[in-house]
Amino acid sequence: QLQLMESGGGLVQPGGSLRLSCTPSVSILGYYAIGWFRQAPGKEREGVSCISRNGDTTDHADSVKGRFTISRDNAKNTVYLQMNSLKFEDTAVYYCAADRRRTSCSIEKVGYDWWGQGIQVTVSS
Repeated sequence: QLQLMESGGGLVQPGGSLRLSCTPSVSILGYYAIGWFRQAPGKEREGVSCISRNGDTTDHADSVKGRFTISRDNAKNTVYLQMNSLKFEDTAVYYCAADRRRTSCSIEKVGYDWWGQGIQVTVSS
């Protein structure tokens, strides 16, 4: 069974940066689109960024455009979410998810069949 592992979270001051990594348990990244989602306390899980299976298509939520960048290294079987200029409102548990049906990608939750356990990102002074 496919498992996804997030890493790279933690505590950062406003304006700071973090890089999250998503690594599947098996080498599948050339065949799956990957999405990053987040869920803040008391809020619904929302899409942040996504990248297609071959990396030629990405999408970002309006709230993170210009600050977050998603990329993938299929040789390393890892997808990255570079988060810059972090704000208090970026505080959430971040999840990566895999979708093997789409040839593109989507920041909507529908279609993602495998999810990681999540990792905490806290932006605080």
